[in-house]
Amino acid sequence: MDDSATPDLVPFTIDLTREEARRRAEVVAALGPHWDPVAALRSEEAAHALLYSDLSEEQERTYAMLVAAGVLPERDAGDAAAH
Repeated sequence: MDDSATPDLVPFTIDLTREEARRRAEVVAALGPHWDPVAALRSEEAAHALLYSDLSEEQERTYAMLVAAGVLPERDAGDAAAH
């Protein structure tokens, strides 16, 4: 930015840390008191297992290729961060 063309403007920065904390608190509040993150993760893992069950041989080969390429996690990875 060429400051000489706009001497009246003053650069400023905004720390969004506080706003991000407020936003996250609002999300958790919107989920409600009955939201169970462990149950949600278990349901997600069950859905993932079901999605890749009963694949044909061709689908198994495609799945293996995608796992090898790092596109999909292995079925028995067990690490939630890998999903």
